[in-house]
Amino acid sequence: MARFLIVEARFYAHLNDMLIAGAKGALEAAGHEVEVLTVPGALEIPGAIATAAESGRYDGFVALGVVIRGQTYHFEIVAGESARGIMALTMDGIPIGNGILTTEDEAQAIYRADPAQGNKGVGAAEAAMALLALQEKFA
Repeated sequence: MARFLIVEARFYAHLNDMLIAGAKGALEAAGHEVEVLTVPGALEIPGAIATAAESGRYDGFVALGVVIRGQTYHFEIVAGESARGIMALTMDGIPIGNGILTTEDEAQAIYRADPAQGNKGVGAAEAAMALLALQEKFA
């Protein structure tokens, strides 16, 4: 049994609830302990994971959130920089499943978040568990 921290950017609560349900369900079904930490936005997720990883309390992480394209360049910054931050932490050996959705509109986000459809929360949890297993294999 491992301890996982789900770090969610609570900007779109109704979409995050679906992502969390999928991720938490997958982690608990695999016998793992799960906690959820909420941060303001996707840009804060890598920093929160880095801080939590330093505590040594968690074995793996799941990053969840939704970034929907708007009318400004802000979408590209948030989508790209949050992914870059998560990738940098992953390259440093922190097992993270990235479930931050980056979509053109809310309909795409709903499809991807919904456990009965795209179920990306489960996919992110499975990725985190796979990276943790790989880390344990090579330890």
